Amino acid sequence: MTSSTARASAPGAGPESQPDHLGHVIFITAAAAMGGFLFGYDSSVINGAVVAIQDRFDVGSGTLAQVIAAALIGCALGAATAGRIADRIGRIRCMQIAAVLFTASAIGSALPFALWDLALWRVVGGFGIGMASVIGPAYIAEVSPPAYRGRLASFQQAAIVIGIAISQLVNWGILNLADGEQRGKIGGLEAWQWMLGVMVVPAVLYGLMSFVIPESPRFLISVGRNAEARKVLAEVEGAHVDLDRRVADIEHAMHSEHKSTFKDLLGGKGGFLPIVWIGIGLSVFQQLVGINVIFYYSSSLWQSVGIDPSSSFLYSFETSVVNIIGTVIAMIFVDRIGRKPLALIGSVGMAISLGLAAWAFSYKDTSGGDIALPHTQGIVALVAANCFVLFFALSWGVVVWVLLGEMFPGRIRAAALGVAAAAQWIANWVITVSFPTLSDWNLSGAYVIYTVFAVLSIPFILKWVPETKGKALEEMG
Repeated sequence: MTSSTARASAPGAGPESQPDHLGHVIFITAAAAMGGFLFGYDSSVINGAVVAIQDRFDVGSGTLAQVIAAALIGCALGAATAGRIADRIGRIRCMQIAAVLFTASAIGSALPFALWDLALWRVVGGFGIGMASVIGPAYIAEVSPPAYRGRLASFQQAAIVIGIAISQLVNWGILNLADGEQRGKIGGLEAWQWMLGVMVVPAVLYGLMSFVIPESPRFLISVGRNAEARKVLAEVEGAHVDLDRRVADIEHAMHSEHKSTFKDLLGGKGGFLPIVWIGIGLSVFQQLVGINVIFYYSSSLWQSVGIDPSSSFLYSFETSVVNIIGTVIAMIFVDRIGRKPLALIGSVGMAISLGLAAWAFSYKDTSGGDIALPHTQGIVALVAANCFVLFFALSWGVVVWVLLGEMFPGRIRAAALGVAAAAQWIANWVITVSFPTLSDWNLSGAYVIYTVFAVLSIPFILKWVPETKGKALEEMG
């Protein structure tokens, strides 16, 4: 599924004008971005339950990692099928399916009767994440007025990082109600079960909001419902817009688009075209610096260095706030200083931060059974982790998605994006599964590995990544 609409804007839709119903458009965009919120929430909420799950089911680090990473299997499947589903039954119906999957996953994960059962519900939730990660940005692009598309599209990324932050805050609140015990009882259920189950609330809200927002005009036109499409276009772009011309523009764009296939990506050294390998490299480096270790394992990580569970959850929430701040910085500067400079700043900052974390964890003491750090090294570890999240968020967290959406030639864009996204999920899975084993082996060594990838990303950016700032999509050839 492609999300671009006609590039020619209608009279009155230029950059200086403002749609008649901008508030309505913002509401529609925010409702669609709830999928992004659930994306972030579901990805991060498991962070608060990993220690309790390991204790409840009496499993080792490797098995625990497989359960946590199970969601990523669903993510890959959901992302791969969402486009076809949305093109067949519509964007809104696709959102509603995702909302049902999120709801079912929340209930099932909160009430598992075995470890495999929990893993299965994680896969179901992952499928919803994969669908939301594709449908949200596509729908927002299709309903946004041309003059506001860039800013409204940023709602999705903002919703993801807010979802991460809220999940940490909810976990912290539940933990306090359970007197700081992840397995403490609240109303007959253990605290970690409430953490996973609370996602029912935003999932149901997402489903309800999908019933009050309009279908994408692009989908309506694709199935011959042009009168409904005109009505939606009038709502989001203003009654003054030449609706017949807008419908004609969208129809022309749809008819002239080339539906790229995997075969179109072949032809370079190593099989893929060089630009496809660059996209894969961006996706892989984004994950191999270890960012998801912070969000999947942050609470258990801080507990391992001697911080009590209640405080560790507070640190996790504070890290999520840093993530939001970094994302806002990226949104402000990505069009001002360019993609490559921002990515380079992030790579250097991440390399230094990860190196400091590796140094701090090399002083760990396990003589008491639990990992502990000296006071100075403990402070350095906390500061380094937050600096790492900040530099990632203000650079690679946003820049990679911007570049992937811009740098591929139109004839291969859809297929190339699919391959790059698949590479990202695979790399995410590798990091998620490997971290517990690596940390058991050598926690400092794990951070050294992430540091090496951050350093390697610098020459990768300088030599191979193109600068797309200020270029029209049609110039990417």
